Amino acid sequence: MSGIRLIAALALVAAIGGGCAAKNDVLPVGTVDADKFLFDKGTAAAKDRKWLNAREYFRNLVDNYPQSPYRPDAKLALGDTYIGEHTTESLLLAANEFREFLTFYPTNPRADYAQLQLAKSYTEQMLAPERDQSSTKDAVKEIEIFLQRFPNSPLMPEARKLEREAKDRLSEASYRVGFFYFRLRYYPGAIDRFREVLTTDPAYTNRDAVYYHLAESLYQTKQKPEALPYYERLLREFEKSEYLEATQKRVTELKSP
Repeated sequence: MSGIRLIAALALVAAIGGGCAAKNDVLPVGTVDADKFLFDKGTAAAKDRKWLNAREYFRNLVDNYPQSPYRPDAKLALGDTYIGEHTTESLLLAANEFREFLTFYPTNPRADYAQLQLAKSYTEQMLAPERDQSSTKDAVKEIEIFLQRFPNSPLMPEARKLEREAKDRLSEASYRVGFFYFRLRYYPGAIDRFREVLTTDPAYTNRDAVYYHLAESLYQTKQKPEALPYYERLLREFEKSEYLEATQKRVTELKSP
């Protein structure tokens, strides 16, 4: 790159953060190109969790070196700094960075990473089960896009882990509504909720609780033949559960002549 661009990069680096970036950084004679210098400085700052400093280096690279081979990685790194900062605002900004990357570089070799990080920007915003689950639903949507677009990605195990985390949160939210009805002895409402969980998420991690309370709801409404299969599924699928003892008693009762 031209000396003019190199000088411009140095001026940008010197101005970054009004002194937030290291003041003693001197570019040696014959050093690497300015875009790489910015990328390396940003990477070092990010490694030290200096998110603002890192972001300023990466932003300067993205904005001022459109033809740089480091630009796509700098764009991703911008999103990563926002995730690292982990505030409500920064997570929204992270999602925007990864969406823009996928728009500008849809065939980039790291598009799978961008899609996964986009999903992660939503999983990091997920609220407790009793609160609004909009971010959780957004996370599931973005994870499903990842699974469809990148079935052979080496990031698949991490995507599956995020998928289970997000789906468990949605299922837990629905289960708690059903359990609320169960405690009120409003069994029809409880039955509907518990069945919904098993239909939409049959792999729900805590489905032993769903099996048990669905079976109990059916039992209490004189639907004992319908209750038995759920008790049996609990015994078959779970070696450990707080509901095993009570379930075994019900099965023994229902199967006795």
